[in-house]
Amino acid sequence: MLSTSGFLTIGDAKLEYRVAGDLAVPPAIVMLHEGLGSASLWGDFPDRLAAATGVAVFAYSRAGYGASSSVALPRPLTYMHDEARGVLPPLLDAIGFQRGLLLGHSDGASIAAIYAGSVQDHRVRGLVLIAPHFFIEEMGIAEIERARDAFNAGTLREKLKRWHADVDCAFRSWSEPWLHSDFRKWDITEALGYIRVPMLVVQGADDQYGTLKQVEAAEQECFCPVEAAVLPNVRHAPFREAPELTLKIVADFINRLFRDHHEGEKRADSGVAAI
Repeated sequence: MLSTSGFLTIGDAKLEYRVAGDLAVPPAIVMLHEGLGSASLWGDFPDRLAAATGVAVFAYSRAGYGASSSVALPRPLTYMHDEARGVLPPLLDAIGFQRGLLLGHSDGASIAAIYAGSVQDHRVRGLVLIAPHFFIEEMGIAEIERARDAFNAGTLREKLKRWHADVDCAFRSWSEPWLHSDFRKWDITEALGYIRVPMLVVQGADDQYGTLKQVEAAEQECFCPVEAAVLPNVRHAPFREAPELTLKIVADFINRLFRDHHEGEKRADSGVAAI
């Protein structure tokens, strides 16, 4: 049984993690962080989500982030596909994942979508995608260029040092692939058509990294049920900028999805089997 925090060895990497709740009791929520995120940068959102749903939450830092092992640079442009197909499967096995949901933010949301659209895993029963990227938008690239300039000037670097053991690795792991000229062709909308589980997309109306076209792509390309929540006056990090509203929306979706843990039982009010 995993402790509330620690490290897992997946392949050659030691990945730091945090757990809220009892992972031995399914279902569980696995959280995938943003491009400059880590297990700790979720703040108290995992704990509050576990309390609001009664579902265990597992958050980890990808290699190169937080206190996890560093990685060789430059990162390949396929790094999100590599995480979804090469790291997530053994990680889910290692934590004893039996049934649950993937919740990702930004790059983490894209990784969750790639996994659900390319890996046949009956254990994954739903997705929560916060500010996902499905294709490149020029305004997002311009924002990353501004972040690169702020990092090189030292201001952003100092801010990120408290969250990452190797801050240069963390920043370059994210910025260099996105700003590579060949990355302009990156597009995962095809994967959306293969997702077969209910999906919630949460997007800030003022997201500086992506427009509502990202939400529209999910609604148009997916054959699975898609719910969308667009939050007014919110940018790229709804769970930090509008924590109460984001928690309510996400917890409501998860509680409906798991029917208060009575999976497979008949509901008196609907007469149908719970998902």
